[in-house]
Amino acid sequence: MMVEKQVNQSRLILVQGDITKESTDAIVNAANSSLMGGGGVDGAIHRAGGPAIPDECKRIRAESGRLPTGQAVITTAGNMAAKYVIHTVGPIWGGGSKNEPEFLAGCYRESLKLAVANNCRSVSFPSISTGVYGYPVNLAAPVALQTVIDFLKENPSIEEVKFVLFDAHTFNAYQEALKQVKE
Repeated sequence: MMVEKQVNQSRLILVQGDITKESTDAIVNAANSSLMGGGGVDGAIHRAGGPAIPDECKRIRAESGRLPTGQAVITTAGNMAAKYVIHTVGPIWGGGSKNEPEFLAGCYRESLKLAVANNCRSVSFPSISTGVYGYPVNLAAPVALQTVIDFLKENPSIEEVKFVLFDAHTFNAYQEALKQVKE
């Protein structure tokens, strides 16, 4: 399953798949604030990338401390086909009254800013915060897509943004949300 949408000169793609297999300039990791790997996509990326990723994460953490929610840092992708991993910390769902949409939008925006700063032309995202952090995917998808579309309108240097969605439920939620976003 794949859905594609043109945003100015850029392509926005939705696919169901495994983000660790992406051959792209950068994949985005839904990290935790320790940057030391964890469950879900975070653990999968750390395992697939090998020791180079946690080594760089340890160095970043030693220099800067824990990564705040909504912020992002970049490391090598280690053994994966991508060049870089952009680590971002999504919000833990607290019912929607703790600025979760703003923090989630920050994850996507800051990740894309880092991609541009590192001359990335293609970026692959998972669905940030919708796993163990409990953000309802039907609420997260419109925030993610609108933030990315707004960014692509202003930054034509990114040629492709792909949402690599782990399961059919998540893919379907993003597909429905894509029909609703403002161009």
